[in-house]
Amino acid sequence: MTTRTLTVGTRGSALAMTQTESVVAALRARHPGLEVHVQRITTTGDVMRDVPLATIGGRGVFVDAIEHALRQGEIDLAVHSAKDLPSRIPDDLAIAAFLERADPRDVLVSRAGTLAELPAGARVGTSSLRRVSLIHAVRPDIDTLDLRGNVDTRLRKLDAGDYDAIVLAGAGLIRLGLTNRVTEWLPAESFLPSPGQGALAIEIRANDADVRQFFRPLAHAPTEGALTAERAFLAHLGVGCAAAVGAYATVDRGDALTLRAMIGAPDGRSVSGDATDRTDRATELGESLATRLLTAGGRALVDECERGSVV
Repeated sequence: MTTRTLTVGTRGSALAMTQTESVVAALRARHPGLEVHVQRITTTGDVMRDVPLATIGGRGVFVDAIEHALRQGEIDLAVHSAKDLPSRIPDDLAIAAFLERADPRDVLVSRAGTLAELPAGARVGTSSLRRVSLIHAVRPDIDTLDLRGNVDTRLRKLDAGDYDAIVLAGAGLIRLGLTNRVTEWLPAESFLPSPGQGALAIEIRANDADVRQFFRPLAHAPTEGALTAERAFLAHLGVGCAAAVGAYATVDRGDALTLRAMIGAPDGRSVSGDATDRTDRATELGESLATRLLTAGGRALVDECERGSVV
């Protein structure tokens, strides 16, 4: 019987806690007798809720304090939404596993119909430049407004009339039991998700082989292959939250991994493409598609995003 105690670090939102409890339950099911404690940690992104993400540093703002706790030995592992992780993990830390991905799609939660039905000038809330670009590609007549906060906060702002609609990650609503709020599921093949969206990542200290072994049985190979390609695409671009980037990989029959990706601008202009390779070449697949899209005009769009407005 396993008698070790593990301390898990996580953000303190309802969604983060729900995600973490699902991981804890899976651990306990595989390791009876394992004692697991959950420690809530407040990150920069949680504190600076009224500042656009690109302004305060992008993806890393939701993991900075948690990674510090890992380094200090205050926690043994961290549960992250994979889309919050920077594309490159520090050398002293490591991803022990990516768990099976939930639905990667974005959703529209609206008081005025689907994306196509929204009236001209409708106010749509999102903190993501990727979503701004994708929205304006099909509805340039819609106004996008910055929206920060946890899922419940965003929904309250919508219900209060601050926005006509908001765009969220569908996986979060699934995990919180709030799919009844969804007005429209936006197709992942055309409304490309953020790299890693829908998946959970387990981060540990790189030299902690004991904790790593707890999680390898929970790793989901198709998800790991897909996220390796998506994260390699993002890393090769060399950008963060200051760019409109979408990437979504799927594992097809046999060993084929297909990656679809886009680089956009806030006004809806974008370059996009797809490529297929073997799953054991996921990193090369992501890097080669990034190079192709940058050469096809993506570099200019990234530069525009980094110079321009974050809304």
